[in-house]
Amino acid sequence: MEPQLLVNASGNSCAPELEQESQSAGPGRYSGLHPGGFSAPVAVLLATLMALLVLTTVLGNALVILAFVVDRSLRTQGNFFFLNLAIADLLVGGFCIPLYIPYVLTGEWKFGKGLCKLWLVVDYLVCTASVFNIVLISFDRFNSVTRAVTYRAQKGMTKNAVFKMVIVWIAAFLLYGPAIISWEYIARKSILPRGECYAEFYYNWYFLMIASTIEFFTPFISVSYFNLSIYISIRKRTLLRMDNLDSSRENCEMNLLGKRKGHVIFFVKPAEWNKNKKKDHCLFPTGPLGPKHDSPSSLDTHRAQDLQVKMKTKPGQVYEATESICNATRHPDIARTMANRLRLSRDKRVAKSLAIIVCVFGLCWAPYTLLMIIRAMCHGTCVHHFFYEFSFWLLWLNSAINPALYPLCHVSFRKAFIKLLCPGKAKIHPHILR
Repeated sequence: MEPQLLVNASGNSCAPELEQESQSAGPGRYSGLHPGGFSAPVAVLLATLMALLVLTTVLGNALVILAFVVDRSLRTQGNFFFLNLAIADLLVGGFCIPLYIPYVLTGEWKFGKGLCKLWLVVDYLVCTASVFNIVLISFDRFNSVTRAVTYRAQKGMTKNAVFKMVIVWIAAFLLYGPAIISWEYIARKSILPRGECYAEFYYNWYFLMIASTIEFFTPFISVSYFNLSIYISIRKRTLLRMDNLDSSRENCEMNLLGKRKGHVIFFVKPAEWNKNKKKDHCLFPTGPLGPKHDSPSSLDTHRAQDLQVKMKTKPGQVYEATESICNATRHPDIARTMANRLRLSRDKRVAKSLAIIVCVFGLCWAPYTLLMIIRAMCHGTCVHHFFYEFSFWLLWLNSAINPALYPLCHVSFRKAFIKLLCPGKAKIHPHILR
């Protein structure tokens, strides 16, 4: 028979043994999860760092959202997903971290069970939504590189982008939200002690393993696959472009030689040879093989020499004429090559930015995910609280870093940020926005 649940002073329903343990633990001593009790200087230092993180996260993501609202040029299908990511990160800095700061400093949750549930739902929701948005951004860039024609045709379809954004939030909620809300009712008991705030599945490593596979491992593998495919595609196009340039250059040289040979045939005429015979006598000394003893072989030799002299008189004109003919025939190819080169350069920047975002994502999420599973398997006895807490803050740090990656990796966001933050600089130095 299940023990009856008691309602403690903080409003949490606990089993009798948990209620007794919580009361005997005393204030600030709760199973070693959030020990609190920092000295005054340490508490001030931690509070300052946490407040700085909140300020950085809120201002950075608010700037991204404001830039998207003000600058219409940012409203492309791919940038809508960056907007979705900024909204999720803004909620992390504006709601999740501020409520957690007094909890970690004092070691006690003082906002009641209802707000605890809301905080847990929002925290898991926005963090999961951030991950899914990164996957969506990578998939969008994957399509823009590997399916360029189809992607450009759908670039202005914002309804499709908004639909995907909504799907991200629904999927993120369904992963953890129902479990956070209904776990204690399905299990018909609560393991949450008084003054604590964590999910009821905190020590259920089966559930955490499944959820982590959906939340981190599968997205990380997907994002890595998308970026690797983008790199391979860009590499192939680079090699193909180099081959095309070499082939075009070789064809042009062959055409140039052909044109020169044409000038040789046009230049040597028997009539001109007979007409300018005296001139040739002046150019070539008489002798055994002189003009009086011309033979076919000697005539060819004189013609070749005469050709050399005449070619030397105006070599640049023959070459320039041939070169202009070659350039005239290659003009459409050059235009196409330049367009392909611009698209290739843009794709390289996209791949670079995605690689940076993915690396930051992996470094921030991997420690927390692994420690969460290990801690649940050993019920918190094999993972020191400091390391788990550090990985937890590292997870939130990702939300503060993301806005800094936009201007570094995306020219469009850099231009929008300059317009918002330095409008005078944009007017004085308009080349910065090019």
